[in-house]
Amino acid sequence: MADPLYPPHLALDPDWTADTVVVQAGRPVRTAGAPMNPSISLSSTYVHDASLEYGRDGNVGWGALEEALGVLDGGRAVAFASGLAAATAIADLVPPGGTVVLSSVTYFGVRNVFERMQARGRLHVRMVQADDTAAVLAAADGADMVWVESIANPLIVVADVPAIAAGARERGAITVVDATFATPLRQRPLHLGADIVLHSATKLIGGHSDLLLGAAVCRDDAHAAFLATHRHDHGSIPGALEAFLALRGLRTLAVRLDRAEASAAEIARRLVAHPGVAAVHYPGLPDDPQHERASRVLPQGPGPMLSFEVAGTVEQTEAVLSRLRLWTHATSLGGVESLIERRARYAGDAAVVGPTLCRASVGIEDVEDLWADLDGALREILG
Repeated sequence: MADPLYPPHLALDPDWTADTVVVQAGRPVRTAGAPMNPSISLSSTYVHDASLEYGRDGNVGWGALEEALGVLDGGRAVAFASGLAAATAIADLVPPGGTVVLSSVTYFGVRNVFERMQARGRLHVRMVQADDTAAVLAAADGADMVWVESIANPLIVVADVPAIAAGARERGAITVVDATFATPLRQRPLHLGADIVLHSATKLIGGHSDLLLGAAVCRDDAHAAFLATHRHDHGSIPGALEAFLALRGLRTLAVRLDRAEASAAEIARRLVAHPGVAAVHYPGLPDDPQHERASRVLPQGPGPMLSFEVAGTVEQTEAVLSRLRLWTHATSLGGVESLIERRARYAGDAAVVGPTLCRASVGIEDVEDLWADLDGALREILG
């Protein structure tokens, strides 16, 4: 009997670039009358005597998405209901009483997961700065897991993934890289020595601000099996429609990412010279302190995320954001629309960012329209 969870997928040419693979991976085999896309399977139960029996076991849509992400990252992918669901499952790989090294500049949802586990006595957390490789590796002595973001949220800090992964492996720790900002088109951490890659597919992979979904891609099949069991037992499964939408979003990732990244670099360059801006954080700028490292570990570019600090008060910063007409004052990132927010509004980020720091997710609108809106709001409030 054919396996309904993993039906035959289109064979991929090993010489194809990643920009081609995102379009072709996870599609059904081309036979007469076959659909171009995997189906949306809306069923909570299945007929016996195949790999699927119940809705938590799997779904044909998950299988197609996992196939595509696994090929892109070079490992075995496991899809989850959200990025944070995937992160929570990965955290459970740390043995009871174990130690995790965590960057102080980390998405606050992930920090909350580890800090609450520490408060319960489940594990120990060592906080370090991800851009200080020596400090990360010193903290990794005796640790079980090192967790970094390849481009850290919200300060756009770049971690030296190859050096950290190699050093962690020497010390017996596994390396987890949250590559949400980078995506598989800007960095493939498994090829740089990491053990597990985390994606919040809600963001750039989905790309349209219309779904919640996460994925972990593992080098080791044992890690992937653990995460798949964790997903099943905790019920943190992605919806069939969400998996379909994430795979559809993946198809246009290359063109969306190229456009948004080019606009982000231009906006960052102009913000550096703006009288209403005190600092800009974007490793695509030659004078950014992260530029050399970014060029080495993210050779195709640092993506569409940037942050900047308004040269004014918190009240003036909020006034600037309220004047914007094209940029949307909202959280999240990675959609086709440009989003911006003051990150210190969240207690989890207030401890690690300045009070006027704004994180900007650059979309695919015309860059001159985006600049006119942002520049106009800054000048109206700050002169």
